[in-house]
Amino acid sequence: MKKMDIPFVNLKRQFQEEEPQLVDIFRSVGRSGIYVLGEAVTEFEKAAAEYCDSKYALGVGNGTDALSMIMFSLGIGRGDEVITAPNSYISSASSISNIVAKPVFADINEDLNIDPACVEGKITNKTKAIMAVHLTGKPAQMHELSVIAEKYNLYLIEDAAQAFGAKYHGKSVGSLGTAGSFSLHPLKNLNVLGDGGLITTNNEALYKKLKKLRNHGLKDRDVSEFWGWNSRLDTLQAEIAHHRLKKIETTTQKFRLIAAKYRANLENLVDTPFDREFEYCVYHNFVIRTAYRNELALHLRERGIETKVHYPIQLHLQPSAAALGYKRGDFPVAEKISEEMLSLPIYPELLDDEVNYIIGSVKDFFSSKA
Repeated sequence: MKKMDIPFVNLKRQFQEEEPQLVDIFRSVGRSGIYVLGEAVTEFEKAAAEYCDSKYALGVGNGTDALSMIMFSLGIGRGDEVITAPNSYISSASSISNIVAKPVFADINEDLNIDPACVEGKITNKTKAIMAVHLTGKPAQMHELSVIAEKYNLYLIEDAAQAFGAKYHGKSVGSLGTAGSFSLHPLKNLNVLGDGGLITTNNEALYKKLKKLRNHGLKDRDVSEFWGWNSRLDTLQAEIAHHRLKKIETTTQKFRLIAAKYRANLENLVDTPFDREFEYCVYHNFVIRTAYRNELALHLRERGIETKVHYPIQLHLQPSAAALGYKRGDFPVAEKISEEMLSLPIYPELLDDEVNYIIGSVKDFFSSKA
C-alpha cells in the first residue's frame, strides 16, 4: 500500500474547490461598501432560521459569544449555576464563566452526550439552565432533558456548535430548547473563513434583546438601551455562510457517506458511532473507541494519517476549572471514554482513495494484533 499524507482537516482543498465563487463574493462585498451587518447578514439569518426550523436566527461574532449572550439575555449571571457536560470543548464551560455564572458538570452516556439521569442529580436552588451539547454532531437526549427542564423551571440551551443540520425526531437541533448556539468556525460543517456564530430561537422577546445586545445595546444609531456587546457577524462571512448553506445538504451527505463507510468496515474492530432510529447525525467528528488508542494513533501517524482526540483533558480537569473543586474520578464515564477515543479524518473533500487508505491502515493494525 503506497503511503499517503492525509491531514485531519484540509481547508486548503475546500477553498480551492470554491475559489472562483469565493473570489466573486469578496469582490461583491468589497464593492458594496457594507462590511458589518447589512442586508446580506439579514438574508443569511432568514435562510438559517428556516433551515433550522426556528422563527429567528441571529449572526454573531463566534459560537462562544452566542452561548454567553443567550445566557446573559436570560438573566443568568453571578451566583447562578448552569449544568453541562464535562467532555465538551472549552467554550461550553467558558461561556458560562464569562457571564460570572458557575459551570456544573454532569456525566455522559456512552454516546458522548450528557446523561439526563446525572443532570437531575446536579440541580440545586441555584440552577438556572441546562446546556445540552450535541457533541460530534449527534443530538443529545432532548426529550428527557426537556422534561427535566420543565419540571424544575429551567432554561434548556443547545450548544449545537458541532451539529448544524442534525435532527432529533425529525426536528432540527437549535429549535428544541429555549435557544440554540452554532459555531461557524472554519472547522465546522457549516463554516466561514474566520470566526462566526449563529443563535436560533423561537422566543421573540429573547431575539429582540439579543439583536440589541450584539450591537452595543443600540436600538438605533444613537441610543443605547443597555450596555451591550460588540459581537456581530461580518457581512463577508455572512455571504460565505449563505453560499455554503445553499449546499449544506450535499455537504452533510458527504459526511454521512464517509461515516457509513467507516462504520461498515471498522465496526467489528472498534466501537463506532451510529444513528439511532430517531436521530440524523452529521458526523462533525467520527470518534472510534479502542483500548489500543495510543498504539493505533501512532500506527496511523506512521502511515501519514493525522488523527485527533476530542478531548484529551476533560473540562473538570482543566487548570482553568481548578476553583470548581472537581477531581479525577468525579465523572467516570467521560474519563474512561477520553482514554479510548480517537477521531479519524472526516470532511467532504476527503477522496475515496483516502478513505479506503485510512480503513486499510486501521485493518492492518488490528491484523498485527491477531
